[in-house]
Amino acid sequence: MTAATLRALLTSAHPIADADWARAADLAEARGERLALVLTRLGLIGEPELAACLANGLGLRLLDPAELPARALSQPRLMPRFLQAAAMIPLAQTPSRLVLAVVDPLDTDAIAAVGFAVGLEIELRVGCAADIDAAWHRLYASTHTPARAAPDQTAAQERLGDLASDAPVIRLVNQMIASAVDLRASDIHLEPLPARLRLRVRIDGVLRELADPPAEAAAAMISRLKVMARLNIAEHRLPQDGRIRLAVRGRDIDLRVATTPGVHGEGMVLRVLNQMQVALDFAAMGMEPPLAARLEALLDRPHGIILATGPTGSGKTTTLYAALARLNQIERKILTIEDPIEYLLPGVSQLQIRPQIGLGFARGLRAFLRQDPDVMMVGEIRDNETAEVAAQAALTGHLILSTLHTNSAAAAVTRLFDLGLAEYLVAETLRGVLAQRLVRRCCDACTPRSMSGCARCGGSGFFGRTAIMEIMPITAPIRGLILQRADATRIEAQAIAEGMVSMHAHGLEKLARGQTTAQELQRATG
Repeated sequence: MTAATLRALLTSAHPIADADWARAADLAEARGERLALVLTRLGLIGEPELAACLANGLGLRLLDPAELPARALSQPRLMPRFLQAAAMIPLAQTPSRLVLAVVDPLDTDAIAAVGFAVGLEIELRVGCAADIDAAWHRLYASTHTPARAAPDQTAAQERLGDLASDAPVIRLVNQMIASAVDLRASDIHLEPLPARLRLRVRIDGVLRELADPPAEAAAAMISRLKVMARLNIAEHRLPQDGRIRLAVRGRDIDLRVATTPGVHGEGMVLRVLNQMQVALDFAAMGMEPPLAARLEALLDRPHGIILATGPTGSGKTTTLYAALARLNQIERKILTIEDPIEYLLPGVSQLQIRPQIGLGFARGLRAFLRQDPDVMMVGEIRDNETAEVAAQAALTGHLILSTLHTNSAAAAVTRLFDLGLAEYLVAETLRGVLAQRLVRRCCDACTPRSMSGCARCGGSGFFGRTAIMEIMPITAPIRGLILQRADATRIEAQAIAEGMVSMHAHGLEKLARGQTTAQELQRATG
């Protein structure tokens, strides 16, 4: 594919700036790689968008991943190494025709070579490089990866180390991560089952199963990821945690890695932290102007405690990051203590807790008080000591942001009581509580009511998530209820009487605007 032809096909649907194009062309020439591949690696265009542009521009069919065969097509004249180099997969064959999936439909020499070798007419499908590469490894890689067991455990570990550094395994791991990033996955789950390694990714909060990696490469893939995360590849009995930082499609990606031993082998979960996907902006998170104004009024308070509550994965930490981004001004010193640090905030001093050396939330918070801060964020208040230190910091003129695991804003008060804080201390220091959940957002490219699904959303009918939330300022009447140690029901009733829109009511507003569905609202709030 010539650069001019490629650019002509991309110009109308996906224009690329001249400077970016020149940079990609120079890299492609220097490395001897396809220009289209370099464009995707630099993040100038996603693989799905590239495939769609080529298919539309050339009048060809776009490959549906479901068309990829379960078994390699019996075609002895097409060598696996050639198919890999040319980025092709035979899909089906009739007496007169071979259906061929290709990444580069303008690689006429390679396509002609296939037609000559098999003596058949070639019918093309244009696919994503990630899909075709994954299919090649699933169908053909086993013929190039020996799987003979070593005679003893030491030799077996050495063999795993060797396999983890083999090029096919490296490509397989890199392709898996790149595919997850392209799909906007927040988590990658590698789960060992009796006869296979199951691969699932969490997209918009829901797990989706992808094609399994080759069974014979499972152990090597886990070992490769351990090496990348600087974990002990010889340790299979204990859980381990690590972190991987790498560039994917020209974007910097952080992966939090957690391994867990199981009956059928080690499982692994990789949390994908993609800063380019996180918009630290209240409106982008789904907070309408009246709700944002309510939260901003709390953030404008000079001192006190502001809490974000909800279950794991409800977006609490992202909300606090957005709050810190708003507070992050030259006249304020902001410190955070987190577990783990998910996103780096320019101009903010961030500390990772290390329980193994005695550095927990409470100790870190005490140390921060000697650094003359204005604002401090504590990743979570999970024990009495941290709660007491946070309350004392609020009493001495600091603004404290933190999270709790509760189901509603009012329940945060009860939780603070459970952690041992006295009524007067809660009433005096707590300024407001935000409770939230995340619901999947209806895909804008689909018919909102029919939820028919499209290529953009992968047929799910949803694309991205939006927050539903309730914000409860601590007013004088609510402070009086706290001093009486009232239960969450009475506190919530008072907050609603004062104008708080409940989380469920906020969800109904988004449902009425066609932003989500009743099923999503039910799933999130019960």
